[in-house]
Amino acid sequence: MQSDAEQAKQHPLFAILAPNVNNNGQLAPGAVVGIAAKQNMTKIDSLLSLRRVREVLPNDVIFRWSVKAVDEKEQYYQLYALKVTNRDGSPALGGDVVTDANADFAQERMSRAEQVVSMTMNAEGAKAWARLTKENIGKSVAIVLDDLVYSAPTVQVEITGGQSQITGDFTIQEAKDLANVLKSGKMAASVLIVQEDVVGPSLGQEAINAGVISFIIALVVLMIYMCAVYGLLPGMIVNGALLLNIFFTLGILASFRAVLTLPGIAGMVLTLGMAVDANVLIYERTKEELRAGKQLARALADGYSNAFSAIFDANITTMIAGIVLFVFGTGPIKGFAWTLLIGIAVSFLTAVFLTRLVYELLLSKDKIKDLTFTTGLSKNFLVSPNFDFLGRRKIGYLIPLVIILLGGVSMATVGLNAGIDFTGGRNYVIRFDQDVRTNELLSSLDGQLDGSVSVITIGTANQVRVSTNYKIEDTNPSVDEEINAKLYEGLKEYLPSGTTLQQFTDQYVQSSQKVGPSMADDIKNSAVMAVIIAMFCMALYILARFRDWGFSVGVFISVLVTTLCIVAFYTLFWKILPFSMEVDQTFIAAILTMIGYSINDTVVVFDRIRETIKDYPKRDRFQVINDALNSTLSRTFNTTLSTFVVVFCIFLLGGTTIRSFTFAIMLGVLIGTYSTLFVATPIAYEIQKRRLEKKGVAFEPATAKR
Repeated sequence: MQSDAEQAKQHPLFAILAPNVNNNGQLAPGAVVGIAAKQNMTKIDSLLSLRRVREVLPNDVIFRWSVKAVDEKEQYYQLYALKVTNRDGSPALGGDVVTDANADFAQERMSRAEQVVSMTMNAEGAKAWARLTKENIGKSVAIVLDDLVYSAPTVQVEITGGQSQITGDFTIQEAKDLANVLKSGKMAASVLIVQEDVVGPSLGQEAINAGVISFIIALVVLMIYMCAVYGLLPGMIVNGALLLNIFFTLGILASFRAVLTLPGIAGMVLTLGMAVDANVLIYERTKEELRAGKQLARALADGYSNAFSAIFDANITTMIAGIVLFVFGTGPIKGFAWTLLIGIAVSFLTAVFLTRLVYELLLSKDKIKDLTFTTGLSKNFLVSPNFDFLGRRKIGYLIPLVIILLGGVSMATVGLNAGIDFTGGRNYVIRFDQDVRTNELLSSLDGQLDGSVSVITIGTANQVRVSTNYKIEDTNPSVDEEINAKLYEGLKEYLPSGTTLQQFTDQYVQSSQKVGPSMADDIKNSAVMAVIIAMFCMALYILARFRDWGFSVGVFISVLVTTLCIVAFYTLFWKILPFSMEVDQTFIAAILTMIGYSINDTVVVFDRIRETIKDYPKRDRFQVINDALNSTLSRTFNTTLSTFVVVFCIFLLGGTTIRSFTFAIMLGVLIGTYSTLFVATPIAYEIQKRRLEKKGVAFEPATAKR
């Protein structure tokens, strides 16, 4: 008789997996093949993915774990054997056919109610479901989401009409969660993994801490800035609105059960920086009214009234960017876009309405009389600027043109540091116990991994990211284990003596990411399409609002210049700067955000031009546009600086995972502001000038020509 140790050595799988057998010792009917302890699940997956094991198993069988434990202590889970019906590994019926799902009660025998999930399918799904159930009467059909089996009921009869129920001994909360997931739609859970992220708890917790810290510091800096520029009371009223903004945004996110990811935190902090713009615009207009000799109450009323159209247009254009991000983005980009959209809507409410209510309350109680919305620091700053923007427009055109040309040369010779989002491949973030040199690690891995391999430092000198496209087109699950083994062999000399492969995978590999080549192409195409659609949508909105195609052309060229300049900086400096400057999905999110931000700034200037032309239709247009640029210069400076400071806080403290993202936004803030002053507005002027000159109107004073 064999000992337990000998049996475990001879049958390692069944030493940790208890087979699902009946009283006769034979495998019980159904999809469940065994039960195992939670700590053994990973090891069982590894054993089942071994090549020699796969060779003796049917090609159309895959194994998946139950989502719910079979015991109250949540220590044991069931392992299901599932048959793949389609050659490409896709499920027989995808979640995109589900049109509605709800948690409900079903009456069982003995009057005991159990939780079920009722779902409704569309016509196509109902037909496929009827065929599927008819062909599998007496067999189990598994409901699989995120590679976990929620339920595997036995089909009793053919189910027609598209109405059915999922049973699985759910709690009330589990049934609600499953219904919410099903209602989100389009969730065909293909067996082929096109993108996969695994984040270790250490890296995840550090990212969360970095995000929260950067959020708090950025908020404090922003509050101090507002008080320093506009005074204690006006500053604190804005700060109160910002706190309400955070409260409402988090409340809305919570009501939708949204997960606040690190890009989501970045979106919230960026929203705060951009939300200040509305208050800055109101305060700057109020200061103008006070300098014109109006009383405080009248000046505040006119300040809010005159700023409203610019705030409205600026928010709409930024929301267009957010909507495009949400529609075309995936994963973290959707989270960023969702947070941005909610934040913009909430900021409009708090800045335009709630702060005004506070001032009206204070005025009614005669609590404020001598507010000037200035401090010793800002009292005489940009009060009456007289910079000749249009006169120097040719120089203004030349600077971004040179940057774009240099970027084009660099693109042709050096190229961009394209992330695996756009190329396909695997990323592994690995942390060592000591500082390491990337060139030495690369030499060690060259002999292990064929194809493209790169190693860069991430954050600290003891942490690197290894990128490779080794066997990226091979969908065999064993490839991941093979790469882990090759990484281990190549980096073994940099690990403590005696470190095993399992220890290396569990302790030193902080995160991994995989993007298949087909998904990379889809992401790349979607990203380019998103940028193009956003630019055209915003140009069309400007045309609809200002009824002047010169403004639309100016906006379009301005955002194009902003985009190309950011890309140029990334191709020129990605090998020089000491942090990763990858072009990936988050980079595209930054580009689209900055397109919205740039137009936000431009709309304010265009709105002032429209207002001045309406009040003084016969005034010289050259002077009108120059005056509009100068009169909004204080607002432009304060908004740019406050937004830049906020994003700079995230750049320094937000962690390495979003450093490239925030760097692109910082570039966008500066370049977008420049483009408003020296590209968008001058181009709009050039077009208007030529149109009116054809009518015989002298459009530009001779002394102003350059």
